[in-house]
Amino acid sequence: MRLIDYFDRGFEINPNGDCLVSDDDGSRHSYIEVRNLTLKGAQALRAAGFESGKGAVLSLNHPLAVVATLTLMRADLTWVPLNPRDAADNHAYVLENFDCDVLFYQSRYAESVAEFRRRIPGIKLFVCLDEPDSGPAFLDWIADHEAAEIPLDFDPEGIVMMAGTGGTTGQPKGVMQTHRALETQVLVISSVLPFRKRPVYFAVAPLTHAAGYITYPIYAAGGTLVLQGTAEPKKILSAIERHGVSSLFLPPTLIYLMLAEPSVRDFDYSSLEFFMYGASPMSPTRLREAIEVFGPVMTQMFGQTETLFPLTYLPPAEHFVDHEIGGEIAPDERLRSCGRAAPGVELAIMSEDGRLLEQGETGEIVVRSLMVMKGYYQSPEATIEAFAHGWYHTGDVGFCDADGYYTIVDRAKDMIISGGFNVYSTEVEAAILAHEAVQECAVIGVPDEKWGEAIKAIVELKPGREATAGDIIALCKQKIGSVKAPKTVDFTDAIPRSAVGKVLKRELRAPYWEGRERLVG
Repeated sequence: MRLIDYFDRGFEINPNGDCLVSDDDGSRHSYIEVRNLTLKGAQALRAAGFESGKGAVLSLNHPLAVVATLTLMRADLTWVPLNPRDAADNHAYVLENFDCDVLFYQSRYAESVAEFRRRIPGIKLFVCLDEPDSGPAFLDWIADHEAAEIPLDFDPEGIVMMAGTGGTTGQPKGVMQTHRALETQVLVISSVLPFRKRPVYFAVAPLTHAAGYITYPIYAAGGTLVLQGTAEPKKILSAIERHGVSSLFLPPTLIYLMLAEPSVRDFDYSSLEFFMYGASPMSPTRLREAIEVFGPVMTQMFGQTETLFPLTYLPPAEHFVDHEIGGEIAPDERLRSCGRAAPGVELAIMSEDGRLLEQGETGEIVVRSLMVMKGYYQSPEATIEAFAHGWYHTGDVGFCDADGYYTIVDRAKDMIISGGFNVYSTEVEAAILAHEAVQECAVIGVPDEKWGEAIKAIVELKPGREATAGDIIALCKQKIGSVKAPKTVDFTDAIPRSAVGKVLKRELRAPYWEGRERLVG
Protein backbone atom coordinates (compact mmCIF):
# COMPACT_ATOMS: atom_id res chain seq x y z
CA MET A 1 0.00 0.00 0.00
CA ARG A 2 0.95 3.63 -0.58
CA LEU A 3 0.78 6.09 2.31
CA ILE A 4 -2.18 7.82 0.67
CA ASP A 5 -4.04 4.49 0.71
CA TYR A 6 -4.01 4.56 4.52
CA PHE A 7 -5.67 7.96 4.45
CA ASP A 8 -8.26 6.67 1.98
CA ARG A 9 -9.03 3.75 4.28
CA GLY A 10 -9.86 6.27 7.01
CA PHE A 11 -12.14 8.04 4.55
CA GLU A 12 -13.91 4.78 3.77
CA ILE A 13 -14.70 4.01 7.42
CA ASN A 14 -15.32 7.54 8.72
CA PRO A 15 -16.10 9.87 5.76
CA ASN A 16 -17.96 12.52 7.72
CA GLY A 17 -15.82 12.34 10.85
CA ASP A 18 -13.22 14.90 11.86
CA CYS A 19 -9.93 14.27 10.09
CA LEU A 20 -8.08 17.53 10.87
CA VAL A 21 -8.75 19.90 13.76
CA SER A 22 -6.75 23.08 14.34
CA ASP A 23 -6.22 23.89 18.00
CA ASP A 24 -5.02 27.34 16.89
CA ASP A 25 -8.09 28.61 15.03
CA GLY A 26 -10.72 25.95 15.81
CA SER A 27 -11.26 24.92 12.18
CA ARG A 28 -12.37 21.35 11.45
CA HIS A 29 -12.09 19.32 8.26
CA SER A 30 -13.82 16.00 7.61
CA TYR A 31 -12.26 13.07 5.77
CA ILE A 32 -14.43 13.65 2.73
CA GLU A 33 -13.44 17.31 2.64
CA VAL A 34 -9.72 16.57 2.95
CA ARG A 35 -9.95 13.81 0.35
CA ASN A 36 -11.63 16.10 -2.18
CA LEU A 37 -9.00 18.79 -1.62
CA THR A 38 -6.18 16.32 -2.24
CA LEU A 39 -7.87 14.94 -5.37
CA LYS A 40 -8.20 18.45 -6.77
CA GLY A 41 -4.62 19.25 -5.75
CA ALA A 42 -3.29 16.18 -7.56
CA GLN A 43 -5.21 17.18 -10.69
CA ALA A 44 -3.76 20.71 -10.41
CA LEU A 45 -0.23 19.29 -10.23
CA ARG A 46 -0.90 17.19 -13.32
CA ALA A 47 -2.26 20.21 -15.16
CA ALA A 48 0.92 22.10 -14.24
CA GLY A 49 2.97 19.35 -15.89
CA PHE A 50 4.08 17.33 -12.85
CA GLU A 51 3.66 13.59 -13.37
CA SER A 52 6.67 12.96 -11.14
CA GLY A 53 9.34 14.92 -9.27
CA LYS A 54 9.83 16.13 -5.72
CA GLY A 55 7.68 18.47 -3.67
CA ALA A 56 8.35 20.18 -0.36
CA VAL A 57 6.02 21.71 2.21
CA LEU A 58 7.24 24.60 4.40
CA SER A 59 4.70 25.30 7.12
CA LEU A 60 3.92 25.05 10.80
CA ASN A 61 1.50 22.26 11.73
CA HIS A 62 -1.58 23.47 9.85
CA PRO A 63 -4.51 21.71 8.10
CA LEU A 64 -3.51 22.95 4.65
CA ALA A 65 0.07 21.77 5.20
CA VAL A 66 -1.32 18.28 5.79
CA VAL A 67 -3.52 18.60 2.69
CA ALA A 68 -0.50 19.68 0.61
CA THR A 69 1.57 16.71 1.82
CA LEU A 70 -1.23 14.26 1.01
CA THR A 71 -1.64 15.99 -2.36
CA LEU A 72 1.99 15.30 -3.26
CA MET A 73 1.52 11.63 -2.39
CA ARG A 74 -1.71 11.36 -4.36
CA ALA A 75 0.03 12.84 -7.39
CA ASP A 76 2.95 10.39 -6.99
CA LEU A 77 5.54 13.07 -6.24
CA THR A 78 8.27 12.41 -3.67
CA TRP A 79 7.66 14.34 -0.45
CA VAL A 80 10.59 16.37 0.91
CA PRO A 81 9.83 17.37 4.53
CA LEU A 82 11.09 20.79 5.67
CA ASN A 83 11.23 21.44 9.40
CA PRO A 84 9.58 24.86 9.87
CA ARG A 85 11.81 25.56 12.86
CA ASP A 86 14.97 25.20 10.79
CA ALA A 87 16.93 28.13 9.37
CA ALA A 88 16.15 29.53 5.92
CA ASP A 89 19.67 28.69 4.68
CA ASN A 90 19.10 25.05 5.63
CA HIS A 91 15.79 25.06 3.77
CA ALA A 92 17.53 26.50 0.72
CA TYR A 93 20.25 23.84 0.88
CA VAL A 94 17.69 21.01 0.99
CA LEU A 95 15.51 22.47 -1.76
CA GLU A 96 18.47 22.94 -4.10
CA ASN A 97 20.52 19.83 -3.36
CA PHE A 98 17.57 17.46 -3.18
CA ASP A 99 16.38 18.78 -6.59
CA CYS A 100 12.92 19.92 -5.50
CA ASP A 101 10.46 20.84 -8.26
CA VAL A 102 7.49 22.12 -6.19
CA LEU A 103 7.20 24.13 -2.98
CA PHE A 104 4.03 24.65 -0.96
CA TYR A 105 4.49 27.20 1.81
CA GLN A 106 2.76 29.28 4.47
CA SER A 107 2.70 33.05 3.98
CA ARG A 108 4.79 33.55 7.13
CA TYR A 109 7.73 32.23 5.07
CA ALA A 110 7.10 34.51 2.07
CA GLU A 111 10.31 36.51 2.59
CA SER A 112 12.43 33.35 2.56
CA VAL A 113 10.52 32.01 -0.43
CA ALA A 114 11.24 35.20 -2.37
CA GLU A 115 14.94 34.45 -1.86
CA PHE A 116 14.41 30.82 -2.94
CA ARG A 117 12.86 32.05 -6.19
CA ARG A 118 16.03 33.98 -6.96
CA ARG A 119 18.51 31.32 -5.78
CA ILE A 120 16.94 28.02 -6.84
CA PRO A 121 15.89 27.93 -10.50
CA GLY A 122 15.09 24.21 -10.25
CA ILE A 123 11.84 24.91 -8.38
CA LYS A 124 9.23 25.33 -11.11
CA LEU A 125 6.10 25.81 -9.01
CA PHE A 126 5.48 27.85 -5.86
CA VAL A 127 2.06 27.75 -4.17
CA CYS A 128 1.25 29.71 -1.01
CA LEU A 129 -1.11 27.76 1.23
CA ASP A 130 -3.00 30.52 2.99
CA GLU A 131 -2.67 33.78 0.97
CA PRO A 132 -2.11 34.90 -2.63
CA ASP A 133 1.60 35.45 -3.23
CA SER A 134 2.84 35.84 -6.81
CA GLY A 135 -0.11 33.65 -7.69
CA PRO A 136 -3.34 32.27 -6.24
CA ALA A 137 -3.52 30.74 -2.78
CA PHE A 138 -3.81 26.95 -2.60
CA LEU A 139 -7.61 26.75 -2.40
CA ASP A 140 -7.99 29.09 -5.38
CA TRP A 141 -5.25 27.23 -7.27
CA ILE A 142 -7.18 23.95 -7.07
CA ALA A 143 -10.71 25.43 -7.35
CA ASP A 144 -11.27 24.76 -11.06
CA HIS A 145 -10.07 21.18 -10.97
CA GLU A 146 -12.16 18.04 -10.63
CA ALA A 147 -11.99 15.87 -7.51
CA ALA A 148 -11.10 12.80 -9.54
CA GLU A 149 -8.63 9.97 -9.01
CA ILE A 150 -5.43 9.77 -11.03
CA PRO A 151 -4.57 6.16 -11.95
CA LEU A 152 -1.07 5.38 -10.71
CA ASP A 153 1.35 2.51 -11.14
CA PHE A 154 2.61 1.25 -7.81
CA ASP A 155 6.27 0.37 -7.36
CA PRO A 156 6.98 -0.78 -3.78
CA GLU A 157 10.62 0.29 -4.22
CA GLY A 158 9.71 3.74 -5.51
CA ILE A 159 10.86 6.69 -3.39
CA VAL A 160 7.90 8.24 -1.54
CA MET A 161 9.87 10.45 0.86
CA MET A 162 13.30 12.08 0.90
CA ALA A 163 14.01 13.50 4.34
CA GLY A 164 17.10 15.38 5.43
CA THR A 165 19.30 13.99 8.18
CA GLY A 166 19.33 15.94 11.44
CA GLY A 167 22.16 18.20 10.36
CA THR A 168 23.79 18.39 13.83
CA THR A 169 27.12 17.29 12.31
CA GLY A 170 27.08 19.22 9.03
CA GLN A 171 24.85 19.64 5.98
CA PRO A 172 21.93 17.22 5.80
CA LYS A 173 21.98 14.22 3.49
CA GLY A 174 18.89 13.12 1.57
CA VAL A 175 17.47 9.92 3.06
CA MET A 176 15.55 7.97 0.40
CA GLN A 177 12.61 6.01 1.82
CA THR A 178 10.51 3.66 -0.27
CA HIS A 179 6.83 2.81 -0.26
CA ARG A 180 7.77 -0.60 1.17
CA ALA A 181 9.69 1.00 4.08
CA LEU A 182 6.87 3.38 5.00
CA GLU A 183 4.25 0.64 4.65
CA THR A 184 6.30 -1.52 7.01
CA GLN A 185 6.52 1.36 9.46
CA VAL A 186 2.74 1.81 9.46
CA LEU A 187 2.29 -1.89 10.21
CA VAL A 188 4.89 -1.83 13.01
CA ILE A 189 3.41 1.27 14.65
CA SER A 190 -0.07 -0.21 14.41
CA SER A 191 1.11 -3.40 16.10
CA VAL A 192 2.73 -1.64 19.07
CA LEU A 193 -0.02 0.96 19.58
CA PRO A 194 -3.24 -1.03 20.04
CA PHE A 195 -5.80 1.79 20.24
CA ARG A 196 -8.79 0.94 22.44
CA LYS A 197 -10.98 3.43 20.62
CA ARG A 198 -10.91 5.67 17.58
CA PRO A 199 -7.69 7.65 18.16
CA VAL A 200 -7.31 11.39 18.66
CA TYR A 201 -3.68 12.21 17.91
CA PHE A 202 -2.20 15.53 19.01
CA ALA A 203 0.48 16.87 16.66
CA VAL A 204 2.61 19.45 18.44
CA ALA A 205 6.08 18.40 17.34
CA PRO A 206 6.68 19.13 13.62
CA LEU A 207 4.89 16.72 11.30
CA THR A 208 8.07 16.54 9.22
CA HIS A 209 9.67 14.06 11.62
CA ALA A 210 8.65 11.23 13.95
CA ALA A 211 5.44 12.95 15.06
CA GLY A 212 4.27 12.99 11.45
CA TYR A 213 4.96 9.34 10.71
CA ILE A 214 2.45 8.30 13.38
CA THR A 215 -0.38 10.05 11.53
CA TYR A 216 -0.84 7.31 8.91
CA PRO A 217 -1.95 4.57 11.35
CA ILE A 218 -4.21 7.27 12.82
CA TYR A 219 -5.75 7.94 9.40
CA ALA A 220 -6.16 4.20 8.74
CA ALA A 221 -8.26 3.95 11.90
CA GLY A 222 -10.44 6.90 10.88
CA GLY A 223 -8.96 8.92 13.74
CA THR A 224 -8.63 12.64 14.29
CA LEU A 225 -5.44 14.66 13.96
CA VAL A 226 -5.37 17.72 16.25
CA LEU A 227 -2.83 20.30 15.08
CA GLN A 228 -0.99 22.94 17.08
CA GLY A 229 1.44 25.27 15.35
CA THR A 230 3.55 26.35 18.32
CA ALA A 231 4.78 24.38 21.31
CA GLU A 232 3.62 26.23 24.42
CA PRO A 233 3.60 23.99 27.52
CA LYS A 234 0.39 25.26 29.13
CA LYS A 235 -1.40 25.33 25.79
CA ILE A 236 -0.41 21.70 25.19
CA LEU A 237 -1.63 20.62 28.62
CA SER A 238 -5.02 22.27 28.23
CA ALA A 239 -5.46 20.92 24.69
CA ILE A 240 -5.06 17.31 25.90
CA GLU A 241 -8.10 17.77 28.11
CA ARG A 242 -10.07 19.95 25.67
CA HIS A 243 -9.80 17.58 22.70
CA GLY A 244 -9.79 14.29 24.57
CA VAL A 245 -6.36 13.46 23.15
CA SER A 246 -5.53 9.74 23.21
CA SER A 247 -1.93 9.89 21.92
CA LEU A 248 0.91 12.31 21.25
CA PHE A 249 4.64 12.27 20.62
CA LEU A 250 7.05 14.79 22.17
CA PRO A 251 10.80 15.04 22.77
CA PRO A 252 12.01 14.98 26.41
CA THR A 253 12.96 18.67 26.32
CA LEU A 254 9.36 19.72 25.82
CA ILE A 255 8.10 17.21 28.37
CA TYR A 256 10.47 18.74 30.93
CA LEU A 257 8.98 22.19 30.23
CA MET A 258 5.46 20.81 30.64
CA LEU A 259 6.36 19.21 33.98
CA ALA A 260 7.80 22.54 35.12
CA GLU A 261 4.56 24.37 34.26
CA PRO A 262 2.91 25.38 37.62
CA SER A 263 -0.54 24.32 36.41
CA VAL A 264 0.57 20.88 35.16
CA ARG A 265 -1.59 19.01 37.70
CA ASP A 266 -4.70 21.11 37.06
CA PHE A 267 -5.83 19.31 33.88
CA ASP A 268 -7.55 16.01 33.15
CA TYR A 269 -5.33 13.55 31.24
CA SER A 270 -7.60 10.51 31.55
CA SER A 271 -8.15 10.34 27.77
CA LEU A 272 -4.47 9.50 27.17
CA GLU A 273 -3.56 5.99 26.04
CA PHE A 274 -0.03 6.57 24.73
CA PHE A 275 2.26 9.48 25.58
CA MET A 276 5.20 8.72 23.30
CA TYR A 277 8.65 10.15 23.86
CA GLY A 278 11.89 9.84 21.93
CA ALA A 279 14.51 11.68 19.82
CA SER A 280 16.86 11.88 22.82
CA PRO A 281 17.28 10.08 26.19
CA MET A 282 14.92 10.97 29.00
CA SER A 283 16.04 11.32 32.58
CA PRO A 284 14.63 8.51 34.80
CA THR A 285 13.88 11.14 37.44
CA ARG A 286 11.73 13.15 35.02
CA LEU A 287 10.18 10.00 33.56
CA ARG A 288 8.96 8.95 37.00
CA GLU A 289 7.45 12.40 37.44
CA ALA A 290 5.75 12.15 34.04
CA ILE A 291 4.19 8.80 34.98
CA GLU A 292 2.88 10.32 38.21
CA VAL A 293 1.40 13.32 36.39
CA PHE A 294 0.07 11.86 33.12
CA GLY A 295 -0.64 8.32 34.27
CA PRO A 296 0.66 4.91 33.14
CA VAL A 297 0.79 5.93 29.48
CA MET A 298 4.44 6.79 28.81
CA THR A 299 5.78 4.97 25.74
CA GLN A 300 9.39 5.11 24.60
CA MET A 301 10.18 4.82 20.88
CA PHE A 302 13.63 4.83 19.29
CA GLY A 303 14.46 5.32 15.63
CA GLN A 304 16.27 7.52 13.15
CA THR A 305 15.54 9.31 9.89
CA GLU A 306 17.48 6.57 8.10
CA THR A 307 15.70 3.71 9.85
CA LEU A 308 12.27 5.13 10.57
CA PHE A 309 10.78 4.00 13.86
CA PRO A 310 10.20 2.26 16.14
CA LEU A 311 13.34 0.15 16.09
CA THR A 312 12.68 -0.43 19.77
CA TYR A 313 9.77 0.41 22.03
CA LEU A 314 9.05 0.43 25.73
CA PRO A 315 5.26 0.22 26.20
CA PRO A 316 3.47 1.65 29.24
CA ALA A 317 3.36 -1.66 31.14
CA GLU A 318 7.13 -2.12 30.90
CA HIS A 319 7.69 1.11 32.81
CA PHE A 320 6.56 -0.90 35.87
CA VAL A 321 8.05 -3.79 37.85
CA ASP A 322 6.71 -7.12 36.52
CA HIS A 323 4.72 -5.14 33.92
CA GLU A 324 2.01 -4.45 36.46
CA ILE A 325 0.50 -1.10 35.56
CA GLY A 326 -0.19 0.93 38.65
CA GLY A 327 2.35 -0.97 40.72
CA GLU A 328 5.91 -0.06 41.53
CA ILE A 329 7.66 1.95 38.82
CA ALA A 330 10.56 0.05 37.25
CA PRO A 331 14.13 0.74 38.38
CA ASP A 332 16.31 3.32 36.66
CA GLU A 333 18.08 0.67 34.59
CA ARG A 334 14.82 -0.17 32.84
CA LEU A 335 13.72 3.46 32.50
CA ARG A 336 17.04 4.36 30.87
CA SER A 337 16.49 1.71 28.22
CA CYS A 338 14.74 2.37 24.94
CA GLY A 339 12.93 -0.96 25.14
CA ARG A 340 13.11 -4.17 23.14
CA ALA A 341 13.28 -4.66 19.39
CA ALA A 342 10.04 -3.91 17.58
CA PRO A 343 8.37 -6.51 15.32
CA GLY A 344 10.19 -6.87 12.03
CA VAL A 345 13.40 -5.32 13.37
CA GLU A 346 16.72 -7.15 13.86
CA LEU A 347 19.18 -5.39 16.16
CA ALA A 348 22.71 -6.21 17.22
CA ILE A 349 25.69 -4.65 18.98
CA MET A 350 28.82 -4.38 16.84
CA SER A 351 32.46 -3.64 17.59
CA GLU A 352 34.52 -1.17 15.55
CA ASP A 353 36.03 -4.04 13.55
CA GLY A 354 32.63 -5.48 12.59
CA ARG A 355 32.27 -8.25 15.21
CA LEU A 356 28.85 -8.89 16.74
CA LEU A 357 29.13 -8.59 20.52
CA GLU A 358 27.55 -10.59 23.33
CA GLN A 359 24.81 -9.52 25.75
CA GLY A 360 26.00 -6.82 28.09
CA GLU A 361 28.90 -5.74 25.89
CA THR A 362 28.92 -2.12 24.72
CA GLY A 363 29.30 -1.20 21.06
CA GLU A 364 27.47 0.40 18.16
CA ILE A 365 23.80 -0.45 17.65
CA VAL A 366 23.26 -1.83 14.13
CA VAL A 367 20.00 -2.78 12.45
CA ARG A 368 18.42 -4.81 9.66
CA SER A 369 14.81 -4.06 8.72
CA LEU A 370 12.57 -3.29 5.78
CA MET A 371 12.19 0.16 7.37
CA VAL A 372 15.83 1.03 6.73
CA MET A 373 16.45 3.57 3.97
CA LYS A 374 17.31 2.72 0.38
CA GLY A 375 20.34 5.01 0.64
CA TYR A 376 21.50 8.62 0.67
CA TYR A 377 20.55 10.72 -2.37
CA GLN A 378 23.51 11.12 -4.73
CA SER A 379 25.90 10.00 -1.96
CA PRO A 380 27.02 6.44 -2.83
CA GLU A 381 30.14 6.55 -0.64
CA ALA A 382 28.16 7.64 2.44
CA THR A 383 25.62 4.90 1.70
CA ILE A 384 28.30 2.21 1.49
CA GLU A 385 29.83 3.41 4.76
CA ALA A 386 26.44 3.38 6.52
CA PHE A 387 25.87 -0.28 5.53
CA ALA A 388 29.33 -1.62 6.36
CA HIS A 389 29.42 -5.33 7.31
CA GLY A 390 25.88 -5.86 6.02
CA TRP A 391 24.11 -3.84 8.72
CA TYR A 392 22.95 -0.24 8.93
CA HIS A 393 25.09 1.62 11.46
CA THR A 394 23.07 3.93 13.73
CA GLY A 395 26.04 5.77 15.27
CA ASP A 396 24.49 5.12 18.69
CA VAL A 397 26.56 3.33 21.32
CA GLY A 398 24.68 0.94 23.57
CA PHE A 399 24.20 -2.57 24.92
CA CYS A 400 21.52 -5.23 25.22
CA ASP A 401 20.78 -6.84 28.59
CA ALA A 402 19.75 -10.40 29.36
CA ASP A 403 16.05 -9.53 29.02
CA GLY A 404 16.49 -8.05 25.56
CA TYR A 405 16.28 -4.39 26.57
CA TYR A 406 18.52 -2.01 24.65
CA THR A 407 20.12 0.96 26.37
CA ILE A 408 21.71 3.78 24.41
CA VAL A 409 24.62 5.12 26.40
CA ASP A 410 25.68 7.81 23.93
CA ARG A 411 26.13 8.92 20.38
CA ALA A 412 29.52 7.59 19.25
CA LYS A 413 30.73 11.13 18.59
CA ASP A 414 29.62 12.33 22.04
CA MET A 415 31.48 9.75 24.10
CA ILE A 416 34.24 11.31 26.26
CA ILE A 417 37.62 9.63 26.81
CA SER A 418 38.90 11.03 30.10
CA GLY A 419 41.97 9.62 31.80
CA GLY A 420 41.71 6.49 29.68
CA PHE A 421 38.09 5.84 30.73
CA ASN A 422 35.11 5.93 28.37
CA VAL A 423 32.57 8.32 29.87
CA TYR A 424 29.09 8.44 28.33
CA SER A 425 27.61 11.91 28.41
CA THR A 426 24.03 10.63 28.80
CA GLU A 427 24.86 8.97 32.12
CA VAL A 428 26.32 12.19 33.49
CA GLU A 429 23.37 14.19 32.18
CA ALA A 430 20.90 11.85 33.88
CA ALA A 431 22.70 12.39 37.19
CA ILE A 432 22.61 16.18 36.79
CA LEU A 433 18.94 16.18 35.83
CA ALA A 434 18.14 14.58 39.18
CA HIS A 435 18.94 17.96 40.79
CA GLU A 436 15.66 19.71 41.58
CA ALA A 437 16.92 23.08 40.31
CA VAL A 438 18.08 21.83 36.89
CA GLN A 439 15.84 22.31 33.87
CA GLU A 440 18.18 20.96 31.16
CA CYS A 441 21.86 20.14 30.71
CA ALA A 442 24.47 19.01 28.21
CA VAL A 443 27.77 17.27 28.93
CA ILE A 444 30.78 17.52 26.61
CA GLY A 445 34.47 16.70 26.62
CA VAL A 446 36.96 19.60 26.44
CA PRO A 447 40.75 19.42 25.93
CA ASP A 448 42.79 18.86 29.10
CA GLU A 449 46.55 18.26 29.45
CA LYS A 450 46.12 15.85 32.36
CA TRP A 451 42.97 13.96 31.40
CA GLY A 452 43.09 14.20 27.59
CA GLU A 453 39.44 15.25 27.76
CA ALA A 454 37.87 16.81 30.83
CA ILE A 455 34.15 16.47 31.49
CA LYS A 456 32.29 19.78 31.31
CA ALA A 457 28.61 20.29 32.12
CA ILE A 458 26.54 23.12 30.65
CA VAL A 459 23.49 23.62 32.84
CA GLU A 460 20.21 25.49 32.37
CA LEU A 461 18.40 26.14 35.65
CA LYS A 462 14.66 26.30 36.25
CA PRO A 463 13.30 29.85 36.53
CA GLY A 464 13.83 31.22 40.03
CA ARG A 465 15.93 28.26 41.18
CA GLU A 466 19.59 28.31 42.24
CA ALA A 467 22.49 25.86 42.25
CA THR A 468 26.26 26.16 42.25
CA ALA A 469 28.89 24.29 40.29
CA GLY A 470 29.90 22.63 43.54
CA ASP A 471 26.33 21.40 44.07
CA ILE A 472 26.24 19.81 40.62
CA ILE A 473 29.65 18.17 40.93
CA ALA A 474 28.89 16.83 44.42
CA LEU A 475 25.60 15.27 43.22
CA CYS A 476 27.38 13.56 40.32
CA LYS A 477 30.12 12.19 42.58
CA GLN A 478 27.42 10.77 44.82
CA LYS A 479 25.43 9.15 41.99
CA ILE A 480 28.05 8.02 39.47
CA GLY A 481 31.45 8.47 41.12
CA SER A 482 34.34 10.91 40.83
CA VAL A 483 35.68 9.59 37.50
CA LYS A 484 32.45 10.45 35.69
CA ALA A 485 31.68 13.67 37.57
CA PRO A 486 32.22 16.92 35.64
CA LYS A 487 35.43 18.81 36.36
CA THR A 488 33.75 22.14 35.52
CA VAL A 489 30.20 23.45 35.25
CA ASP A 490 28.99 26.40 33.18
CA PHE A 491 25.54 27.92 33.53
CA THR A 492 23.55 29.23 30.56
CA ASP A 493 20.13 30.73 29.89
CA ALA A 494 19.50 28.43 26.92
CA ILE A 495 21.24 25.34 25.56
CA PRO A 496 21.49 25.41 21.74
CA ARG A 497 19.27 22.91 19.96
CA SER A 498 18.55 21.78 16.44
CA ALA A 499 15.18 22.30 14.80
CA VAL A 500 14.05 18.89 16.08
CA GLY A 501 15.09 19.63 19.66
CA LYS A 502 18.41 17.79 19.81
CA VAL A 503 21.24 19.42 21.74
CA LEU A 504 23.92 20.78 19.40
CA LYS A 505 26.94 19.38 21.20
CA ARG A 506 29.07 19.98 18.13
CA GLU A 507 28.36 23.70 18.55
CA LEU A 508 29.08 23.56 22.29
CA ARG A 509 32.42 21.79 21.72
CA ALA A 510 33.61 23.95 18.84
CA PRO A 511 35.18 26.85 20.82
CA TYR A 512 37.23 24.44 22.94
CA TRP A 513 38.48 22.23 20.09
CA GLU A 514 39.36 24.87 17.52
CA GLY A 515 42.68 23.86 15.97
CA ARG A 516 42.68 20.52 17.82
CA GLU A 517 41.63 17.01 16.81
CA ARG A 518 39.35 14.94 19.03
CA LEU A 519 39.97 11.23 19.51
CA VAL A 520 36.21 10.63 19.37
CA GLY A 521 33.77 11.39 16.55
